[in-house]
Amino acid sequence: MSYSLPLSFPVFDGNESIYIQQAISSGNLATNGAFISKFESKLSKKIRFHQAVALNSGTSALHLALVLLGVGQGDEVLCQSFTFCASANPVVYLGATPIFVDSEEDTWNISPELLEDAILSRIALGKKPKAIIVVHLFGMPAKMKEIMEISQKYTIPILEDAAEAVGSTLNGESCGTFGKIGVFSFNGNKIITSGGGGALISSDASVIERARYLSTQAREDLPYYQHLEIGYNYRMNNMAGAIGLAQLERLDGFIAKRRLINDRYRILFEDFPGITFQTELIDSRSNYWLTSILIDENQTGFSNDRLRILLFKSGIETRFLWKPLHLQPAYRGVPFYGGHISENLFLKGLCLPSSVSLTYDDQKIIAGVIEKELSKIS
Repeated sequence: MSYSLPLSFPVFDGNESIYIQQAISSGNLATNGAFISKFESKLSKKIRFHQAVALNSGTSALHLALVLLGVGQGDEVLCQSFTFCASANPVVYLGATPIFVDSEEDTWNISPELLEDAILSRIALGKKPKAIIVVHLFGMPAKMKEIMEISQKYTIPILEDAAEAVGSTLNGESCGTFGKIGVFSFNGNKIITSGGGGALISSDASVIERARYLSTQAREDLPYYQHLEIGYNYRMNNMAGAIGLAQLERLDGFIAKRRLINDRYRILFEDFPGITFQTELIDSRSNYWLTSILIDENQTGFSNDRLRILLFKSGIETRFLWKPLHLQPAYRGVPFYGGHISENLFLKGLCLPSSVSLTYDDQKIIAGVIEKELSKIS
Protein backbone atom coordinates (compact mmCIF):
# COMPACT_ATOMS: atom_id res chain seq x y z
CA MET A 1 0.00 0.00 0.00
CA SER A 2 1.11 3.57 -0.72
CA TYR A 3 0.80 5.76 2.37
CA SER A 4 0.20 9.50 2.29
CA LEU A 5 2.34 9.65 5.45
CA PRO A 6 4.93 6.82 5.41
CA LEU A 7 6.84 5.70 8.49
CA SER A 8 10.31 6.68 7.35
CA PHE A 9 10.88 7.74 3.78
CA PRO A 10 14.24 8.79 2.28
CA VAL A 11 14.90 12.27 0.92
CA PHE A 12 17.20 12.67 -2.08
CA ASP A 13 17.60 16.41 -2.61
CA GLY A 14 21.37 16.70 -2.23
CA ASN A 15 24.17 15.48 -4.49
CA GLU A 16 22.78 11.98 -5.03
CA SER A 17 22.00 12.37 -8.74
CA ILE A 18 25.33 14.07 -9.46
CA TYR A 19 27.36 11.41 -7.66
CA ILE A 20 25.44 8.51 -9.21
CA GLN A 21 26.08 9.91 -12.69
CA GLN A 22 29.77 10.29 -11.86
CA ALA A 23 29.88 6.67 -10.67
CA ILE A 24 28.20 5.49 -13.87
CA SER A 25 30.55 7.57 -16.01
CA SER A 26 33.57 6.09 -14.24
CA GLY A 27 32.51 2.59 -15.25
CA ASN A 28 33.10 1.38 -11.68
CA LEU A 29 29.75 0.12 -10.46
CA ALA A 30 30.73 -2.86 -8.34
CA THR A 31 33.01 -3.19 -5.31
CA ASN A 32 35.77 -0.89 -6.44
CA GLY A 33 35.52 2.79 -7.22
CA ALA A 34 36.24 6.17 -5.70
CA PHE A 35 32.93 6.65 -3.92
CA ILE A 36 33.43 3.67 -1.62
CA SER A 37 36.64 5.11 -0.19
CA LYS A 38 35.18 8.66 -0.11
CA PHE A 39 32.20 7.40 1.85
CA GLU A 40 34.44 5.51 4.29
CA SER A 41 36.67 8.55 4.75
CA LYS A 42 33.79 10.93 5.47
CA LEU A 43 32.12 8.45 7.82
CA SER A 44 35.41 7.98 9.69
CA LYS A 45 35.71 11.74 10.17
CA LYS A 46 32.15 11.90 11.49
CA ILE A 47 32.74 9.29 14.18
CA ARG A 48 36.30 10.47 15.07
CA PHE A 49 39.22 8.26 16.03
CA HIS A 50 37.57 5.28 14.35
CA GLN A 51 37.93 3.85 10.87
CA ALA A 52 35.10 2.44 8.78
CA VAL A 53 34.71 -0.38 6.28
CA ALA A 54 31.71 0.06 3.97
CA LEU A 55 29.69 -3.14 3.53
CA ASN A 56 26.55 -4.23 1.69
CA SER A 57 24.24 -4.42 4.74
CA GLY A 58 24.05 -3.96 8.48
CA THR A 59 23.52 -7.71 8.84
CA SER A 60 26.75 -8.39 6.94
CA ALA A 61 28.50 -5.98 9.29
CA LEU A 62 27.15 -7.79 12.35
CA HIS A 63 28.14 -11.19 10.98
CA LEU A 64 31.63 -10.03 10.07
CA ALA A 65 32.06 -8.34 13.45
CA LEU A 66 31.23 -11.59 15.25
CA VAL A 67 33.74 -13.42 13.06
CA LEU A 68 36.39 -10.86 14.01
CA LEU A 69 35.53 -11.33 17.70
CA GLY A 70 36.23 -15.03 17.31
CA VAL A 71 32.67 -16.25 17.85
CA GLY A 72 32.22 -19.80 16.65
CA GLN A 73 30.56 -23.16 17.10
CA GLY A 74 29.29 -23.73 20.64
CA ASP A 75 29.93 -20.19 21.89
CA GLU A 76 27.34 -18.01 23.60
CA VAL A 77 26.66 -14.34 22.88
CA LEU A 78 24.60 -12.07 25.11
CA CYS A 79 22.05 -10.15 23.09
CA GLN A 80 19.26 -7.67 23.69
CA SER A 81 15.91 -9.41 23.26
CA PHE A 82 14.01 -6.25 22.30
CA THR A 83 15.38 -5.69 18.81
CA PHE A 84 15.13 -6.80 15.20
CA CYS A 85 16.17 -10.39 14.45
CA ALA A 86 19.22 -9.20 12.47
CA SER A 87 20.94 -8.45 15.79
CA ALA A 88 20.85 -12.12 16.78
CA ASN A 89 20.64 -14.13 13.55
CA PRO A 90 24.37 -13.80 12.73
CA VAL A 91 25.14 -15.46 16.06
CA VAL A 92 23.29 -18.52 14.80
CA TYR A 93 25.03 -18.33 11.40
CA LEU A 94 28.27 -19.08 13.26
CA GLY A 95 26.89 -22.03 15.20
CA ALA A 96 26.75 -20.05 18.44
CA THR A 97 23.78 -19.46 20.77
CA PRO A 98 22.26 -16.05 21.56
CA ILE A 99 21.43 -15.53 25.24
CA PHE A 100 18.64 -12.98 25.45
CA VAL A 101 18.49 -10.22 28.07
CA ASP A 102 15.50 -8.02 28.89
CA SER A 103 15.35 -4.22 28.58
CA GLU A 104 15.25 -1.39 31.08
CA GLU A 105 12.31 1.01 31.10
CA ASP A 106 14.06 4.29 30.27
CA THR A 107 15.83 3.85 26.93
CA TRP A 108 14.21 0.44 26.21
CA ASN A 109 17.68 -0.97 25.62
CA ILE A 110 19.47 -3.85 27.37
CA SER A 111 19.31 -3.68 31.18
CA PRO A 112 22.81 -3.42 32.72
CA GLU A 113 21.61 -5.15 35.91
CA LEU A 114 20.10 -8.08 34.05
CA LEU A 115 23.13 -8.23 31.77
CA GLU A 116 25.39 -8.81 34.76
CA ASP A 117 22.96 -11.37 36.19
CA ALA A 118 23.09 -13.24 32.88
CA ILE A 119 26.90 -13.17 32.80
CA LEU A 120 27.17 -14.55 36.32
CA SER A 121 24.62 -17.25 35.55
CA ARG A 122 26.38 -18.38 32.36
CA ILE A 123 29.80 -18.38 34.08
CA ALA A 124 28.34 -20.50 36.89
CA LEU A 125 27.29 -22.97 34.20
CA GLY A 126 30.82 -23.00 32.81
CA LYS A 127 29.81 -21.02 29.71
CA LYS A 128 31.41 -17.59 29.80
CA PRO A 129 29.88 -15.54 26.96
CA LYS A 130 32.16 -14.70 24.04
CA ALA A 131 30.64 -11.26 23.35
CA ILE A 132 27.87 -8.81 24.25
CA ILE A 133 25.70 -7.25 21.55
CA VAL A 134 24.24 -3.90 22.62
CA VAL A 135 21.56 -2.23 20.48
CA HIS A 136 20.78 1.50 20.41
CA LEU A 137 17.08 1.07 19.71
CA PHE A 138 15.36 3.56 17.35
CA GLY A 139 18.48 5.72 17.67
CA MET A 140 18.34 6.00 21.48
CA PRO A 141 21.74 5.52 23.14
CA ALA A 142 21.90 2.65 25.63
CA LYS A 143 23.32 3.01 29.15
CA MET A 144 26.87 2.56 27.90
CA LYS A 145 28.69 3.74 31.05
CA GLU A 146 27.25 0.90 33.11
CA ILE A 147 27.49 -1.60 30.25
CA MET A 148 31.15 -0.78 29.57
CA GLU A 149 31.97 -1.24 33.26
CA ILE A 150 30.41 -4.70 33.13
CA SER A 151 32.28 -5.52 29.91
CA GLN A 152 35.60 -4.56 31.46
CA LYS A 153 34.84 -6.31 34.78
CA TYR A 154 34.28 -9.66 33.05
CA THR A 155 36.58 -9.05 30.04
CA ILE A 156 33.81 -9.70 27.51
CA PRO A 157 34.02 -7.52 24.37
CA ILE A 158 31.09 -5.40 23.23
CA LEU A 159 29.70 -5.31 19.72
CA GLU A 160 27.55 -2.20 19.31
CA ASP A 161 24.59 -2.58 16.99
CA ALA A 162 24.16 1.08 16.07
CA ALA A 163 22.23 0.20 12.91
CA GLU A 164 19.49 2.65 13.87
CA ALA A 165 21.75 5.16 15.63
CA VAL A 166 23.91 6.79 12.96
CA GLY A 167 24.66 10.24 14.37
CA SER A 168 23.38 9.53 17.88
CA THR A 169 25.82 10.47 20.64
CA LEU A 170 26.51 9.86 24.33
CA ASN A 171 28.69 12.39 26.16
CA GLY A 172 29.55 13.80 22.75
CA GLU A 173 30.88 10.47 21.47
CA SER A 174 29.22 8.65 18.58
CA CYS A 175 27.17 5.55 19.23
CA GLY A 176 29.06 2.59 17.81
CA THR A 177 32.42 3.81 19.12
CA PHE A 178 32.26 2.57 22.71
CA GLY A 179 32.71 -1.17 22.12
CA LYS A 180 35.42 -3.17 20.42
CA ILE A 181 33.47 -3.02 17.14
CA GLY A 182 30.40 -1.05 16.03
CA VAL A 183 28.08 -1.44 13.07
CA PHE A 184 25.77 0.85 11.14
CA SER A 185 22.97 0.25 8.65
CA PHE A 186 22.10 2.38 5.62
CA ASN A 187 18.98 0.49 4.60
CA GLY A 188 16.25 2.31 2.68
CA ASN A 189 14.31 3.55 5.72
CA LYS A 190 17.24 4.54 7.96
CA ILE A 191 18.15 8.13 8.82
CA ILE A 192 20.59 8.10 5.90
CA THR A 193 20.55 5.45 3.19
CA SER A 194 22.75 4.08 0.46
CA GLY A 195 19.82 2.09 -0.90
CA GLY A 196 21.20 -0.91 0.93
CA GLY A 197 24.41 -0.98 2.89
CA GLY A 198 26.17 -0.95 6.21
CA ALA A 199 29.49 -0.28 7.85
CA LEU A 200 31.79 -1.84 10.41
CA ILE A 201 33.75 0.60 12.57
CA SER A 202 36.61 0.24 15.05
CA SER A 203 39.51 2.18 16.54
CA ASP A 204 41.68 -0.93 16.12
CA ALA A 205 43.50 -0.68 12.80
CA SER A 206 44.14 -4.44 12.71
CA VAL A 207 40.39 -5.10 13.01
CA ILE A 208 39.68 -2.73 10.14
CA GLU A 209 42.39 -4.26 7.96
CA ARG A 210 41.08 -7.77 8.54
CA ALA A 211 37.46 -6.69 8.00
CA ARG A 212 38.37 -5.20 4.65
CA TYR A 213 40.27 -8.37 3.70
CA LEU A 214 37.49 -10.78 4.68
CA SER A 215 34.76 -8.65 3.11
CA THR A 216 36.33 -9.03 -0.32
CA GLN A 217 36.40 -12.86 -0.34
CA ALA A 218 39.77 -12.94 1.49
CA ARG A 219 41.55 -12.45 -1.80
CA GLU A 220 45.34 -12.26 -1.58
CA ASP A 221 47.20 -9.35 -3.17
CA LEU A 222 48.47 -11.36 -6.12
CA PRO A 223 48.03 -11.08 -9.92
CA TYR A 224 45.78 -14.15 -9.78
CA TYR A 225 43.01 -15.35 -7.47
CA GLN A 226 44.35 -17.02 -4.36
CA HIS A 227 42.53 -17.48 -1.05
CA LEU A 228 44.21 -18.75 2.11
CA GLU A 229 40.92 -18.73 4.03
CA ILE A 230 37.18 -18.36 3.55
CA GLY A 231 35.99 -14.82 2.99
CA TYR A 232 32.70 -13.07 2.25
CA ASN A 233 31.20 -11.02 -0.57
CA TYR A 234 30.24 -8.20 1.80
CA ARG A 235 31.80 -5.06 0.27
CA MET A 236 29.62 -2.06 -0.55
CA ASN A 237 29.36 -1.25 -4.26
CA ASN A 238 30.36 2.07 -5.79
CA MET A 239 26.78 3.11 -6.65
CA ALA A 240 25.71 2.63 -3.06
CA GLY A 241 28.80 4.55 -1.96
CA ALA A 242 27.81 7.47 -4.19
CA ILE A 243 24.32 7.65 -2.68
CA GLY A 244 25.66 7.14 0.83
CA LEU A 245 28.21 9.94 0.48
CA ALA A 246 25.54 12.42 -0.63
CA GLN A 247 23.30 11.35 2.25
CA LEU A 248 26.13 11.57 4.78
CA GLU A 249 26.70 15.18 3.72
CA ARG A 250 23.15 15.88 4.96
CA LEU A 251 23.27 13.83 8.18
CA ASP A 252 23.40 16.74 10.63
CA GLY A 253 20.40 18.37 9.00
CA PHE A 254 18.47 15.10 8.94
CA ILE A 255 19.12 14.59 12.66
CA ALA A 256 18.02 18.13 13.46
CA LYS A 257 14.77 17.58 11.54
CA ARG A 258 14.02 14.21 13.17
CA ARG A 259 14.65 15.72 16.60
CA LEU A 260 12.31 18.58 15.74
CA ILE A 261 9.66 16.06 14.69
CA ASN A 262 10.04 14.29 18.04
CA ASP A 263 9.75 17.62 19.91
CA ARG A 264 6.57 18.45 18.01
CA TYR A 265 5.00 15.09 18.84
CA ARG A 266 5.75 15.62 22.52
CA ILE A 267 4.12 19.05 22.45
CA LEU A 268 1.09 17.84 20.48
CA PHE A 269 0.60 14.85 22.79
CA GLU A 270 1.44 16.53 26.12
CA ASP A 271 -2.21 16.67 27.23
CA PHE A 272 -3.05 13.17 26.01
CA PRO A 273 -3.40 10.84 29.03
CA GLY A 274 -1.75 7.44 28.79
CA ILE A 275 0.74 8.26 26.02
CA THR A 276 4.44 8.35 26.87
CA PHE A 277 7.75 8.47 24.99
CA GLN A 278 11.17 6.81 25.07
CA THR A 279 13.44 8.56 27.62
CA GLU A 280 16.55 10.39 26.47
CA LEU A 281 19.12 10.22 29.29
CA ILE A 282 21.28 13.11 30.44
CA ASP A 283 24.30 13.57 28.12
CA SER A 284 22.73 11.40 25.41
CA ARG A 285 21.46 12.70 22.10
CA SER A 286 19.26 10.42 20.03
CA ASN A 287 18.94 10.89 16.30
CA TYR A 288 15.26 9.95 16.83
CA TRP A 289 15.30 7.87 13.69
CA LEU A 290 11.80 6.83 14.70
CA THR A 291 9.61 8.52 17.28
CA SER A 292 7.92 5.78 19.27
CA ILE A 293 5.20 5.96 21.92
CA LEU A 294 3.67 3.72 24.56
CA ILE A 295 -0.10 3.57 24.92
CA ASP A 296 -1.63 2.73 28.30
CA GLU A 297 -5.00 1.30 27.27
CA ASN A 298 -6.38 1.76 30.80
CA GLN A 299 -6.00 5.52 30.40
CA THR A 300 -6.57 6.01 26.68
CA GLY A 301 -9.38 3.54 26.16
CA PHE A 302 -7.69 2.17 23.04
CA SER A 303 -4.76 -0.14 22.31
CA ASN A 304 -1.75 0.32 20.08
CA ASP A 305 -3.41 -1.95 17.52
CA ARG A 306 -6.62 0.09 17.58
CA LEU A 307 -4.62 3.26 16.93
CA ARG A 308 -2.59 1.56 14.21
CA ILE A 309 -5.79 0.59 12.37
CA LEU A 310 -7.31 4.07 12.73
CA LEU A 311 -4.18 5.72 11.33
CA PHE A 312 -3.93 3.10 8.59
CA LYS A 313 -7.45 4.04 7.43
CA SER A 314 -6.25 7.63 7.11
CA GLY A 315 -3.27 6.61 4.96
CA ILE A 316 -0.82 6.96 7.86
CA GLU A 317 1.80 4.23 8.29
CA THR A 318 2.80 3.10 11.77
CA ARG A 319 4.56 0.01 13.07
CA PHE A 320 4.54 -2.04 16.23
CA LEU A 321 7.71 -2.01 18.29
CA TRP A 322 9.91 -5.08 17.97
CA LYS A 323 8.45 -8.36 19.16
CA PRO A 324 11.05 -9.62 21.67
CA LEU A 325 13.32 -12.28 20.24
CA HIS A 326 12.83 -14.62 23.18
CA LEU A 327 9.14 -14.78 22.15
CA GLN A 328 9.90 -15.53 18.50
CA PRO A 329 9.13 -19.09 17.31
CA ALA A 330 12.55 -19.27 15.64
CA TYR A 331 14.21 -18.82 19.03
CA ARG A 332 11.97 -21.04 21.12
CA GLY A 333 13.88 -22.52 24.05
CA VAL A 334 16.79 -20.05 23.92
CA PRO A 335 17.79 -18.82 27.42
CA PHE A 336 16.28 -15.50 28.52
CA TYR A 337 17.13 -13.33 31.52
CA GLY A 338 14.59 -10.84 32.73
CA GLY A 339 10.91 -10.25 33.29
CA HIS A 340 8.26 -8.63 31.15
CA ILE A 341 9.68 -5.19 30.27
CA SER A 342 10.32 -5.90 26.58
CA GLU A 343 7.06 -7.83 26.28
CA ASN A 344 5.11 -4.90 27.74
CA LEU A 345 6.87 -2.48 25.41
CA PHE A 346 5.81 -4.62 22.47
CA LEU A 347 2.21 -4.82 23.70
CA LYS A 348 1.95 -1.06 24.25
CA GLY A 349 4.24 0.49 21.67
CA LEU A 350 3.83 2.10 18.27
CA CYS A 351 6.31 3.79 15.93
CA LEU A 352 4.97 6.97 14.34
CA PRO A 353 5.78 8.58 10.96
CA SER A 354 9.19 10.24 11.33
CA SER A 355 10.35 11.07 7.80
CA VAL A 356 12.47 14.16 7.33
CA SER A 357 9.78 15.43 4.94
CA LEU A 358 7.05 15.24 7.63
CA THR A 359 5.47 18.66 8.23
CA TYR A 360 3.90 20.14 11.35
CA ASP A 361 0.52 20.02 9.60
CA ASP A 362 1.07 16.30 8.96
CA GLN A 363 1.75 15.78 12.64
CA LYS A 364 -1.37 17.73 13.62
CA ILE A 365 -3.39 15.34 11.46
CA ILE A 366 -1.93 12.38 13.39
CA ALA A 367 -2.59 14.11 16.71
CA GLY A 368 -6.14 14.83 15.57
CA VAL A 369 -6.86 11.13 15.02
CA ILE A 370 -5.67 10.38 18.56
CA GLU A 371 -7.56 13.32 20.07
CA LYS A 372 -10.78 12.21 18.39
CA GLU A 373 -10.39 8.71 19.78
CA LEU A 374 -9.59 10.02 23.26
CA SER A 375 -12.73 12.19 23.19
CA LYS A 376 -14.86 9.05 23.05
CA ILE A 377 -14.01 8.18 26.64
CA SER A 378 -14.10 11.67 28.13
